[in-house]
Amino acid sequence: MTRIEFFFNVEDKLQKVAELSEKAVMKGRRLVLFAPDEDTVRAIEGKLWAQSPTSFLPHCHAAHELAAETPIILDWQPAELPHHDVLVNLQPDYPPFFSRFTRLIEIVGQDEQDKVRARVRYKFYRDRGYEMRSFDASGVAL
Repeated sequence: MTRIEFFFNVEDKLQKVAELSEKAVMKGRRLVLFAPDEDTVRAIEGKLWAQSPTSFLPHCHAAHELAAETPIILDWQPAELPHHDVLVNLQPDYPPFFSRFTRLIEIVGQDEQDKVRARVRYKFYRDRGYEMRSFDASGVAL
C-alpha cells in the first residue's frame, strides 16, 4: 500500500521539491514530479539545475526517450510513467494514479487556499486507510 507523507507550511514549494529530489536520488530512489502545469515544470527544472553546485539531478519528461533510465520524471499530465517509486504531487487534487506508487509526497505551502485543498486530499487518503505521516517545514514530525 502507498505510504503518504505531507510536508506542510513550506515557504518555497519548488525549493522543497528540489531538496527532496536530491536526497531521494542520492538514496537511489526514482521520482515522478507531478506539477500543475508546464510553467511549473520549467520552474522545477531550473531548481533542479541549480540545487547543488557539485552534482547533477538527471531529469526529463515522461515522454522522453530516456525516461525509463532517468531517476526524475517531470510532467503535468497523467502520462505513461516509466516507474512507480516516489510520486511528488504539486497539483491541487489527488493524482488518480497515486496508488501505483510506493510513496506519495504532498507539498503544502503557506497559502490558505493551498492548505484547504491539502486538507481535502488528506481526508481523502485517510478515509481510504492509507498510512500517513506529516512533517512541519521546520522538520518536526507530527
